[in-house]
Amino acid sequence: MLKRSNSILLVCMLAVLLVLSACGQKGADTPAAAEKPATTTTAEVKTEDAKPDAENTSGTVTFASDAGDVEVPANPQRIVDLTSFTTGYFVALDAPVVGALSGAMNNKYIKEQLTAQGTTDLGELPTAEPILSLKPDLIIVYKGTEGVDKLTAIAPVVQLQYGKDNYKDLMMKLGKLTNREDAAKAWVEKWDAKIAELKPQVVEAVGDRTVSILNPFSKGLYVFGHNYGRGGEIIYGEFGLKAPAKAQAEAIDSGTGNASISLEVLPEYAGDIIFTSPWSGDDSDPEKVYGNSLWKNLPAVKAGHVFQLDPTSDTYNDPVTLESQLEFIVDSLLSVK
Repeated sequence: MLKRSNSILLVCMLAVLLVLSACGQKGADTPAAAEKPATTTTAEVKTEDAKPDAENTSGTVTFASDAGDVEVPANPQRIVDLTSFTTGYFVALDAPVVGALSGAMNNKYIKEQLTAQGTTDLGELPTAEPILSLKPDLIIVYKGTEGVDKLTAIAPVVQLQYGKDNYKDLMMKLGKLTNREDAAKAWVEKWDAKIAELKPQVVEAVGDRTVSILNPFSKGLYVFGHNYGRGGEIIYGEFGLKAPAKAQAEAIDSGTGNASISLEVLPEYAGDIIFTSPWSGDDSDPEKVYGNSLWKNLPAVKAGHVFQLDPTSDTYNDPVTLESQLEFIVDSLLSVK
C-alpha cells in the first residue's frame, strides 16, 4: 500500500513540474526564448542504414551532456524527446523515438517517419502519466528545464542547450549518444559533398544580390540570420550569401540569429531576394505587412523574387528538415537568374 501511495505521489509531482517546463518550451519559437530553436531529389543527402555501431550495444556509458556527465544506455531503445527541435536528428539517425512533442510531430518533414515508427504525440503540455506509460530508457530536455531531478526517476535525462552546437556538431553529438556515430559522420560527409556541388551554381545565380529572411508578426517583422532555422543555416552559413548590411549586423554579426524591426524600416532590411512566411508565434494577420505599400514596393516583390517558407515546419534546422530546405532554397535561388 505504501509503495502504491508513493507512486501516485510521484505521478502528481511530475505532472505539475512537466506542465511548467513544457510551458517554457511552448514558446521556443519566439526569438526571445531561452532555448535559442519529404522525399528530396536534387538535394538528396539521406543516410542509408543508420544502424547502431557494432560495439557497446548493451550496458551503460557516460555521456557529456550540456549540464554535465550522465550515465545513459549504450544503445537507447525508447527515447522520449521533450525539446521538439532535436527530434529530427533522431529521425535522421533512425534512433527509436517513442514520444515527442506536438511541434515535432507536426513538422511535415519528419511527421511521416515518426508516425511510421509509432511515436506517441505527447502534446505541448505533457504530463507525467503518458511519459511513464512509454517506459523510456532516455529522456531529452533543454538545459534549465524545471523538474529534471524528478524526470530522472523515470529514466536518464540528457540536457541540451539550444544553439550551443551548430547542426553538424549536434548531429555528431547525438550520433554518439545513440551509438550511431558512423551514421552521423556519413550524413555530414554526404551533406558537405552536396553543398560543394550546389554552392557554385547558387553563387553564380545570385551574384552580388542580397538575401533576407523575414517573418511578419503582430508588432512588425522578425529578421532572421544564420542559426535560427528558416533556411538561414543554408543561405548564410553554407552558401555564404550576403544579407543587407543592417540585417547582417543585427541578426548575424551580433550572434543572436534574429532582430525585431518595425514596418517603417523594412526597406533597410529587405534584400534583393526574400524568403518569408507568416510568424507562427501569434495569430496576427500577415496581410498587415504583405498588403502594405512598403512591402509591395520592395524591389524583390516587384521582381517576383519572394519565396514562401512553411510557417511552422521551416522553423526547424534538424538534418531531415535541412535536406528539404536545401532543395527548395536551391530551386528558388536558381530561378532568379
